Amino acid sequence: MHNPQLVSRMLLSSVLGGTDIELYTDPDRPASPEDRASLRELVARAANHEPVQYLVGRADFFGRSFKVDPSTLIPRTATETLIQLVLDEARSRTATPESGMPIRLADLGTGSGCIAITLARQLPGSTVLATDIVQEALELASTNAMDHDAGDQIDFRLGSGLEPLEDESPFHVIAANLPYIPDADWESLDENVRDHEPQTALRGGSDGLDVIRPVLRGVKPHLVEGGLLVMEIDPAQGDAVLQLAQEEAGLVRCEILPDEFGDRRLLRAFRP
Repeated sequence: MHNPQLVSRMLLSSVLGGTDIELYTDPDRPASPEDRASLRELVARAANHEPVQYLVGRADFFGRSFKVDPSTLIPRTATETLIQLVLDEARSRTATPESGMPIRLADLGTGSGCIAITLARQLPGSTVLATDIVQEALELASTNAMDHDAGDQIDFRLGSGLEPLEDESPFHVIAANLPYIPDADWESLDENVRDHEPQTALRGGSDGLDVIRPVLRGVKPHLVEGGLLVMEIDPAQGDAVLQLAQEEAGLVRCEILPDEFGDRRLLRAFRP
């Protein structure tokens, strides 16, 4: 995060309690010696590139606040476009006369649970299977789900790739935000990402597709006919991912779409 004012507000709110707005409405509130000591420690850690979201233990995503810690990737604004693509498809599907049943979704690599929980909350009556390879992340995601009254809609399951879906009926929607940073790009990442966020959620091997490739190749049987796959990717991988989706995965209507910043970050594809 490269916004000093926002970082300052987040740290102050964390130390003093209350909201950002209260920092402005009560500017003369005195800080105790303990408050000042805590703030100095947090500022020093932030200056050493520790992500402010980990320092305060929360991150915002799609209008909600989620608990985060170093076991999970920090939710990004760019990923909110993935949510909107799923919502557009899910709402069109449930509006059809033949829908007849609650929409079933899967979220691969759930991390903090922000995607699964947001979809559950935005789509009442839906059910979500959310997976991750890190038990600590699943425990945090489960806490977030309870905090947002979505626990009854989500089944959190430990496992890699498509393995947790093996005994499940096909899904209407599969969303995936899997590791995609190529090895060659690792050292050039910002220090707050490279040195603090979990490598298991970021590194995707020599070409960035070590995790994505087998998921694409095997995803078709896990989607209902006409089912949707939405996957976040590295913008530089667009052509390679599109080829995989069309030629090896057997998916149709495949597109690489921009996030809200204009980067080609999202694969949208359908089972025939």
